This record gives sequence, structure tokens and C-alpha cells, in this order.
Amino acid sequence: MVVEEVTRYWHERFPWTGPSTDEVAIHVVGAVEALMVERGRLQPGALAALEDCRRRGLRLALASSSHYRYIRLALDHFELNGRFDVIRSAQDEAFGKPHPAVFLSAAADLGAPPRSCVVLEDAPAGVIAAKAARMSCIAVPDPAERTKPAIALADAVLSSLEHLDESVWAQVGAALERPA
Repeated sequence: MVVEEVTRYWHERFPWTGPSTDEVAIHVVGAVEALMVERGRLQPGALAALEDCRRRGLRLALASSSHYRYIRLALDHFELNGRFDVIRSAQDEAFGKPHPAVFLSAAADLGAPPRSCVVLEDAPAGVIAAKAARMSCIAVPDPAERTKPAIALADAVLSSLEHLDESVWAQVGAALERPA
């Protein structure tokens, strides 16, 4: 869900006077950016997972519910520029995750059928979006999210990207081969 959707949602339920929903969204994005720069860390194993995907000849897309502004900052901060073939934000879509639009757009940009895509996802809404897009999904949730029912929809669930190995790829490969 993109920030604008969230601020509209809460304003509809608990109207406030003062800043508009767009102004609140801008403030939230700014605060998240500051926190990301100050405290943000890549998940352990993230760089190795990207390198593993490249070794396997996979094309990579970053498909996020975040604003492009935040995506660019994260790519710069974590020195990830140039690692993705496609970068898509739900900012371009009518709805953010759990709607599958951002994943479907990323697959189209890659020229890949959704059924041939594998999503690495950390959030329940992203797992729902990946499965709604008919993509395979490897979930690497925060421990607090691990027991959420949506996480169980993933084809594989890892406690860390450091555990992305041949057995996980085999498990996901089997998911890719399932008939419609």
C-alpha cells in the first residue's frame, strides 16, 4: 500500500483538520528516508542473493510500494545502483500491494510471463501481491511478521536471505512448474 493510500484511509475513518493527506504522506516519506539513512541496514545475505540470481542468469526487477524518491535514496545509500534491470514503484499504479499491479508491471517491463517470475518478499502484503500475480514467492519476513497467515502463502519461507540455497531454488522451481 502506498503512503497516499494509507493517509487517505485513516483520514476517511478519523478526519482531521490541518495538513492535507498529501502533506502528511510527504512528511511520512521524509521521516522514513531519514530513518533509512540513519539506521537502515540491508538484510543479511541480500548482496549474496542478488549475486546468486545473476549467476543463475536471472534478470532482476525491484518492484516496491515505496515512492521512487525513497527507492532512489535506498539504491544510492546501499550502493545498489545498476543491480536491477527494471525498477517499478506502485506510485505508477492505481493501487499498492497487496494488489499485484506493481509485480505485473515489472514482469511486463522484463518481458517475462508472471508464472516465470520469482519474488523475494519481506512483507505479508507483498506475498499476497506476488501470489495474486501468479508468481512464485520466497518470503523472508521480519520475525514479528512470520506468523501472519499471508506468509504461509509463499512457496518458501526463510528466516534469512543467508539461507537461500539450492534446496530453496529447487522448491521454488517446483512451484514454477505447477500447471494452472
